[in-house]
Amino acid sequence: MRSELESYSFIEPEVIRNEQLGGLENETFTIPVGTQPVGPQSDGLPTPSAPNTMAETGIAESTVEQLILKQLYFKGEAMGRDISNSLGFKYSVIEGMIENMKRSHLMVAKRSMGMGNMSTVFVLSEAGRKLAQQYLEINTYAGAAPVSLEEYCEIVKLQRLEPGWLTKEALTAAYKHMVVSDEILNQIGPAVNSGKSFLIYGQPGNGKTFLAEALFNINTSPIYIPYAIECQGQIIQVYDPLYHKPLDQPADSLSVLATAVSDDNAYDKRYFRSKRPFITTGGELTLQNLDLSFNPASKIYDAPYQIKANNGIYLIDDFGRQKVTPSEVLNRWIVPMERKIDYLNFQQGGKITIPFECFLVFSTNLNPEQLGDEAFLRRIQYKMFLRSPGEAEFAEIFEQFCKKVEIPFGSNLIGKFLTKYYRNGKKRMRRCHPRDVITHAVDHIKFERCPWELTEDVLDHAFASCFTTVSHFED
Repeated sequence: MRSELESYSFIEPEVIRNEQLGGLENETFTIPVGTQPVGPQSDGLPTPSAPNTMAETGIAESTVEQLILKQLYFKGEAMGRDISNSLGFKYSVIEGMIENMKRSHLMVAKRSMGMGNMSTVFVLSEAGRKLAQQYLEINTYAGAAPVSLEEYCEIVKLQRLEPGWLTKEALTAAYKHMVVSDEILNQIGPAVNSGKSFLIYGQPGNGKTFLAEALFNINTSPIYIPYAIECQGQIIQVYDPLYHKPLDQPADSLSVLATAVSDDNAYDKRYFRSKRPFITTGGELTLQNLDLSFNPASKIYDAPYQIKANNGIYLIDDFGRQKVTPSEVLNRWIVPMERKIDYLNFQQGGKITIPFECFLVFSTNLNPEQLGDEAFLRRIQYKMFLRSPGEAEFAEIFEQFCKKVEIPFGSNLIGKFLTKYYRNGKKRMRRCHPRDVITHAVDHIKFERCPWELTEDVLDHAFASCFTTVSHFED
């Protein structure tokens, strides 16, 4: 393990050693279930190597057969190499299966480009269509082949960030777009470094959510996430386009053909390479969202938020305003937060154990005492009270936002604004006020066709439109 992580990757590029995982020194770690050893990658990631045989995939051959038939059923026709590419396999892995399915008259060749089954366009026979329809009654999943639960557990453990991975320089760089004091960074840094739970609380408008979301800017190594997991004959879909952004562009037809001919994949294409996920949920969160969600139409399961956020960050915003009580949410995670494992339930009653390797961040406007008692709050390891800004910090935020929208202002304008509305007006300062007031001022200038400059009159109009200054009961 690198001690300083200058590139913010966390595995030595040459080999993963058991000494890093609490095992014997100088032994190469390999993922079990018959897969190939984790291979090196230029960015230092523990790369899941592409399987060379069906046995090395870690899943049953019947599962792959179902996927092939369902893909052909939906597509109508497909070339051999396109089928293997959709599954995420080298063509050689399914070559024997394709030949056997031809002999069993489940599929027939429609035309060929003269390079064997790899370049042959296949369609389903009548028997193949009937069998595909039977498989669709089980589930309609027809995407990339899933990985086994055992393999997923191993790759998640290998990709976790070790305590002490974060440097202050990296954290400062992530917050360079914000006005943040060293005091705040010194509170955030140890919490993020620990990977334990973190509570940010304070008055609304002081940037708690903005502060938490900036953690996504920390320069870390990307990770590999499977499209789906197979366990107990069930498919659990992990990939979510709302939260996961694959870093590798889809290959064009020529490069796919070259890969099929060379039979050499850089990594197992049942995974996609992604920036570490950052998932946010707010008041809409329910306990059902934290367990496997069964889709009765597709008959597949959708992974809960905390699994989609594995090896990344999960922010629960507006904590305490969910449809369930804070104690119910936290009680759900007592064991996962302490043991780094979670227990999920299938609809038919089965249960699985799965890694819980996401960094939990809670953000709330409520007083912590409203969330629960001392024993309850102790479950959350780190807490930070985000205070309202002082005048100097407020003025700096004001000036930075003016620079962002490129609007000029007089040298004494900020001081007059602070005196009129905050010193004399007794209004509490919030970090969002400069942005809100300046945005309203820009809207006013554009509507009135005023000169492009902040003035006292413009700020007066903007302030009045931002805040309620008189109770409607007194009017």
